[in-house]
Amino acid sequence: MTTAAASGSPSRALVTGCIMMATFMQALDTTIANVALPFMQGSLSASQDQINWVLTSYIVASAIAMPATGYLATRFGLKQLFLFAVAGFTAASVLCGIATSLEEIVLYRLVQGVFGAAIVPLSQTVLFQIYPVERRGHAMAIWGVGIMFGPIIGPTLGGWLTETLNWRWVFFINIPFGVLTFLGLSAVLTDTKPNAGQRFDWFGFLLLGLAIGALQLALDRGEQLDWFGSTEIIAEFVLAGLCLYLFIVHTLTSNDPFLDPQLFKDRNFNLGLLFIFTTGTIMLASMALMTPFLQNLMGYPALTAGMVMAPRGAGTMFAMFLAGRLLGRLDARLIIAIGLTMAGWSLYDMSLYTPDVSENRMIVSGFVQGTGMGLLFVPLSTITFATLPPHFHTVGTALYSLLRSLGSSIGISIIISLLLRGTQVNHAVLAEQINPFNPLTRHLPGPWSLDHATGLALIDAEITRQATAIAFSNDFWLMMFVTLAALPLLLLMRPPKHQAAGPAVVAD
Repeated sequence: MTTAAASGSPSRALVTGCIMMATFMQALDTTIANVALPFMQGSLSASQDQINWVLTSYIVASAIAMPATGYLATRFGLKQLFLFAVAGFTAASVLCGIATSLEEIVLYRLVQGVFGAAIVPLSQTVLFQIYPVERRGHAMAIWGVGIMFGPIIGPTLGGWLTETLNWRWVFFINIPFGVLTFLGLSAVLTDTKPNAGQRFDWFGFLLLGLAIGALQLALDRGEQLDWFGSTEIIAEFVLAGLCLYLFIVHTLTSNDPFLDPQLFKDRNFNLGLLFIFTTGTIMLASMALMTPFLQNLMGYPALTAGMVMAPRGAGTMFAMFLAGRLLGRLDARLIIAIGLTMAGWSLYDMSLYTPDVSENRMIVSGFVQGTGMGLLFVPLSTITFATLPPHFHTVGTALYSLLRSLGSSIGISIIISLLLRGTQVNHAVLAEQINPFNPLTRHLPGPWSLDHATGLALIDAEITRQATAIAFSNDFWLMMFVTLAALPLLLLMRPPKHQAAGPAVVAD
């Protein structure tokens, strides 16, 4: 691809800024609507189960559409697809903001997810193309800030917009980002040559889409429906497994499959996909745990909880720019190892949290974790695509983004499920010790007395509080082991060629 941005620094800076806005806008929408759901529920007269489809529809549509990005970019041209995706995403955001019924907003969120699916992989592909080898680490750092910071700031920004204005502004906030991105890219980005004869493997896409969609539905609704106690969840997992198996068989036997098997002959790319999937399970899951820890267990208001978690995002941004500069001087694998170690230490510290943990300690742990994730993300993107042929860039980045998203969905589902079940088990174990036959609890003083209903209620509330704290601790402990378990994968990766001269993201 040739672009105007490739010929001059001002144009390249403008393209980078536009891509940064597009990436931030799309990433922001993965979490910004979460805190507004109760307000939407009342406004749209929906039940708790129904309003969750506002989130589910977006996630499922985005996951299904994302793998088609490579074909669409080849068929219609990268610039045309990028502009179409940004315009469609912005228009769908406006429709979500003016929706008057549950059916409307779910439909518009589906449309928003379809258009938004292409934005992240296309952003990464454009940056690969317009930056020279020695500057791509810096470009990935800028891009990474948007992809990582959007989900982090989403709940805080969504809470502020909802309380200050109303829930519709969590969608209207996309309008300035979308308009500026569209105008900027229209002015300076030139298109690749469309390939009108490009064949599309509809059967392969249908199988992969069904597998991803069924899996996302099962992960999103599993906790509500008691997982394998529900016929729906069992059917969705069976459908996902069957379609994935048929997709693999079709890919290996078809003359022109949806995903070219040659794509998976690159060892770094395969390991990068495995790595981003593994680490994706803890990227957003730790934030998904900290939100209820602060609000439900600690009793923090939403805005205060957001302020306590904000240093995590600051650490991520700082580390990404630092990693972009370190890539030309240090082995990318060493930077990743340092990032994983820092993230692992922070999760270990979080596993020691009690209900009276100080704000300063949580801020320090969050900053360290964000710094570790920032050090991980940029060099991992670099080493994953270091040896991948250029014609696989767009489909490669789409798969990379897809596995990161799937990893996050699986991680959040598992962690929240373990948290709820752990709380129930811990409550039962602790409650066994509270009885008139235990000399330690037989004569509890004052309002805690077992002889009064008030005392029993106070004791039950405290048991629930302690049981929840133990469940949080166990979850953080598990996430620490998952993080450190990814370290051995680094030994199998090859360092990028010409790394001493700069971070070689792709082989030109």
